[in-house]
Amino acid sequence: MGRARERGYAYFLYPPERPLTETAYDRLATIAQHTELGAGMAVAMKDLEIRGAGNLLGGEQSGHIAGVGFDLYVRLVGEAVAEYRGDGAEEAADVKVDLPVDANLPVEYLPGERLRLEAYRSLASATTDDAVEAVREELIDRFGPLPPPVENLLAVARFKVLCRRYGVTEVALQGAAVRFSPLDLPESAQLRLRRLYDRAVYKQAVGTVSVSRPRQGGMGSEPLRDIALLQWCGEVLEQIAGPGRS
Repeated sequence: MGRARERGYAYFLYPPERPLTETAYDRLATIAQHTELGAGMAVAMKDLEIRGAGNLLGGEQSGHIAGVGFDLYVRLVGEAVAEYRGDGAEEAADVKVDLPVDANLPVEYLPGERLRLEAYRSLASATTDDAVEAVREELIDRFGPLPPPVENLLAVARFKVLCRRYGVTEVALQGAAVRFSPLDLPESAQLRLRRLYDRAVYKQAVGTVSVSRPRQGGMGSEPLRDIALLQWCGEVLEQIAGPGRS
């Protein structure tokens, strides 16, 4: 331990004949990469990412943040804090989007774990198009032009806003089709669905609509993904559940 002007040192030893686990390597690499004065916060954030947040308001200190993802983690934190404060404000409906979209905040674009966590938190709490656009403008202002994965992440956030507008809580890829649920379609909307998408399937009992995932070009081309797929999904919702289409 350092004293006054004397710098302190710590030596970490491990048996050379035994390979390090991935977690152990991550911990040592994090310490080695953050040796400057005041780097304790960066080390703590990496530790949080590795082992998880544990019991948010209790004494347990174990968990797996990577297993639930940043969006869910941030929502759980918000719910726990609101419950602790006695705040009964209604939370926006959670929307699950399970589609082939490369959406994330790359380390190369946003290097700090704390900064990435803040950005994920801002997007998780954005429930309007204006709120998503505000996050976009802030990212550009602070970190420069957006790489494709970040543009995709913002597109997912905007798509979730649209889903909430129509009461849809899950959009997922199921084989060669995209499934939307729940959707309660009147007879006129069912007829329109069959006219616009000849292979679409509507299951009224469970409130799901399945529409074949389109391709980028002609036969044999790759199926849509990323922003193009999100835009197509948005068009499907607008066409079968939008205003004036009941």
